[in-house]
Amino acid sequence: MELSGKQTKNAWRILILLFFANLLNFFDRTIPAILVEPIRHEWTLSDLELGLIGSVFTVVYAIAGIPLGRLADSGTRKKIMGWGLSAWSLFTGINGLAWNYLSFLFLRTGVGVGEATYAPAANSMIGDLFPAHKRARATGIFMLGLPLGLVLAFFTVGAMVKSFGTWRAPFFIAAIPGLILAFCFFLIREPERGAAETVRISERTVSQPIKTVLKNRTMWWLILSGLTFNFAVYAVNSFLVSLLQRYFHVSLTEAAITTGCIVGITGLVGLTLGGWLADRIHQRWERGRLLFGAFNLVVCGIAVWFALKQPESSVLLFSALFGFGWLLSYNYYTCVYPAIQDVIEPRLRATAMALYFAAMYLLGGAAGPTVVGWISDLYSRKAMTESGALEMSERFKAIGLHEAMILIPFTVLASAIFVFFASRSFAEDARKMKQSL
Repeated sequence: MELSGKQTKNAWRILILLFFANLLNFFDRTIPAILVEPIRHEWTLSDLELGLIGSVFTVVYAIAGIPLGRLADSGTRKKIMGWGLSAWSLFTGINGLAWNYLSFLFLRTGVGVGEATYAPAANSMIGDLFPAHKRARATGIFMLGLPLGLVLAFFTVGAMVKSFGTWRAPFFIAAIPGLILAFCFFLIREPERGAAETVRISERTVSQPIKTVLKNRTMWWLILSGLTFNFAVYAVNSFLVSLLQRYFHVSLTEAAITTGCIVGITGLVGLTLGGWLADRIHQRWERGRLLFGAFNLVVCGIAVWFALKQPESSVLLFSALFGFGWLLSYNYYTCVYPAIQDVIEPRLRATAMALYFAAMYLLGGAAGPTVVGWISDLYSRKAMTESGALEMSERFKAIGLHEAMILIPFTVLASAIFVFFASRSFAEDARKMKQSL
């Protein structure tokens, strides 16, 4: 099959649809993180139990993603994404009916399975819509759904709770746009696999797709980077609102909006400007895109460490430092996701993304909230013991969570190291990919 290596027809229209679905993806999964405190008080939960809410979702998401990624390499991607979006939207709505902690966890697994259909298929499709020199920008626009989904969630969920008088309302409201958007996926024209490549694509099938992907050295380093990076991201998304409420003494609405600025608004700049810079650097220097990502992660880790060292009276300085660091962290996506497309052949890209997401979420995203929650409980009890108190108080819980969050900058710095090592094997693996077509 001879291919043009050009951007496919209607690429931008399909990309905008992918972006909106990605926005809903992150909006829906963020709702529980904003409602941590009211849920904790209603069911009398520990920080470990709160962390498990995010972790159970993430484990299911990661495990389901591997077979669904293989399905996306052989099936019709628009149908897979359409049915997946329908499923996660329905389960999000039903989540508002949870009657206890265990029922809430069970319903989150349904959301996880639905969302697992999306990322591998969407990233695979982007690789077929845009040629290599435009993929960082396209990925940046697609990934804008992440910060915008967070911003929309953090800016509106608190207001919904206040307006309706219950933490359950946001789940019901969030289900509606997802069901509407799901219908649109069935109407798009799916691009041919490998349509944006510059060389002839072989029609042969790959007998051992997972083994083939895992032979790629760059892929291994990127998987390790995803593991540590997602550990940090999910821990921050799960507990930053609580940290602001407990340690910095702000209300739910104020904490949610502040978090929206720190982890959401910053992404608008990081992904748009970062995607453009990454493509420019890639055109001049083949491995420069990954080195750019590693540098940004180093600065991010340092900024977040200084933010967490601020006293409880310095909420503005904390927010500024944390927000600056998180802005730079978004360049991880615009550098790493296109790199996976560049070193993996088109017929294996959804499988590669599914494996990457499995490690990223199962070993990283799932561990982040649970480990930080567990450490928070340990430090809370330590603070209580050292004070000579006999009962746990909100003050001790604030100290414990703040101490546990110190783990975040170190996992970000570990991600920088892994991305740097990926840059060293990238050029050779990209050439091997082209030779295999």
